[in-house]
Amino acid sequence: MNYESKAWAEAKGACLRNFNEQGDIDSVNGALALRPQIEKIVDQIWEEGFDNIYFIGIGGIGMSALARYFLHEGREVAGYDRTQSALTEALAAEGAAIHYTDDTAAIPAPFREREGTVVVYTPAVPDDHSELSWFRDHGFTVEKRSQMLGHLSAGKYVMAVAGTHGKTTTSTMVAWLNRALTGGGSAFLGGISKNFGGNLVLGDGGRLAVEADEFDRSFLRLYPDVAVVTSADADHLDIYGTHEAVKEAFSQFVRQIRPGGSLIIKRGVDIVIDNPGIAVYRYSYDEPCDFYARNVQLLEGGHYRYDLVTPSGAFEGCTLGVPGWVNIENAVAAVASVWCAAKAGGTPLDADKLRGALASFSGVKRRFEFYVNTPKQVYMDDYAHHPRELAATLTSVRKMFPGRRITALFQPHLYTRTRDLHAEFAEALSHADEVVLLPIYPAREEPIPGITSEIIARRVAAPCRIVDRDHLADEVAAMDTDVVISFGAGNIDACCEALAEKLGAKS
Repeated sequence: MNYESKAWAEAKGACLRNFNEQGDIDSVNGALALRPQIEKIVDQIWEEGFDNIYFIGIGGIGMSALARYFLHEGREVAGYDRTQSALTEALAAEGAAIHYTDDTAAIPAPFREREGTVVVYTPAVPDDHSELSWFRDHGFTVEKRSQMLGHLSAGKYVMAVAGTHGKTTTSTMVAWLNRALTGGGSAFLGGISKNFGGNLVLGDGGRLAVEADEFDRSFLRLYPDVAVVTSADADHLDIYGTHEAVKEAFSQFVRQIRPGGSLIIKRGVDIVIDNPGIAVYRYSYDEPCDFYARNVQLLEGGHYRYDLVTPSGAFEGCTLGVPGWVNIENAVAAVASVWCAAKAGGTPLDADKLRGALASFSGVKRRFEFYVNTPKQVYMDDYAHHPRELAATLTSVRKMFPGRRITALFQPHLYTRTRDLHAEFAEALSHADEVVLLPIYPAREEPIPGITSEIIARRVAAPCRIVDRDHLADEVAAMDTDVVISFGAGNIDACCEALAEKLGAKS
């Protein structure tokens, strides 16, 4: 066959489109059994080479990391996003051509040529997006972000972190520990690492740390050597339908760990584990199991000292560079991951390097991020957008600042998530002394009648008010505040600087 022919191009497009569709049927064993073969074919197609990479939803945290990778590799990069942001501005400065209107006429001419162009899209983009439809209708190679990540993980020692919460900080810790312990390692991260200054890490060696996203079953494109499962709570029910379907997806993710690999799963997470070819380890914050923390001591500023227990012994006198007891739990999981990698490589962990790496970890943007921290006034921002995350963060903050008054600012993310979990959100927010809610951030969704922030507000056990985002900073500044935390996965972070300025003036 002439691999440059129009017929071959059309065959490629048909194959990949079929794979996109069939790859979502994750409960069908026959399809799953064929997936490695299908992906091998797709990888062979990929190896023909693409000079132009076009991203639909280029400003997403995961998408922007891929775009940055291809820019680094010398490919031409362009794309669309609905909203201009710091991420898109940084990509544009690095050479990406980005526009902000869904308009096929805005696609640059080189990216309108089928040969040599691959299109990557985020599942957050609706199927009727005009640019996505145009590329599909014209026979382009179109892949989900997760498929592309799967290609790039080929030949690597993959260290994947999955979970409905906790995965961004934990995977970023894994990347930082890899760098500190081996001098190398790469990573595709779901947040902006303060240590690395971005969401893409490029380094020598075979280790690749990735955040394995359960949304749209994306993590089922990965076949990790080491996998962490931090949680498997009811989330993304607009995609899964039921909590049982969520748990089944995580069970399938575990089945995809490569033979001889390792699973590190939080103690108490209830999923089926039926991969006989792997080692299984449990971890916890401070409950004795395979990996846990003991002798935990609260230090000044919400930091902790502790011993980290592993199957090969304890690393005593560890401190973590970021505060909060929940981050100790994340650190236990991250250390477990590099412990398994070291065991597979036949090299024990260096205790001094490990302690130094934990102490120098500076965290992730929007994860327990302090803007103001004085005895009179505290303001921090966190990405938490699930009830379990909210409860964990508020509990951590309560332990860090005992006896102080906590005000929670929360922007619900998605109408469906609010509909499905509003009672749980109210229960979690009731850990605060006062609550301010913003209207729901819709993201990819259309409004649902009767679903507003009010259905959370009326269930919150603490004083609660609803404020428009544009008035949030002024409203909070006028309140009697002590410890203030903003939460949400929408655009509440656009208020952080204004909140920091006004609350800082009160300190």
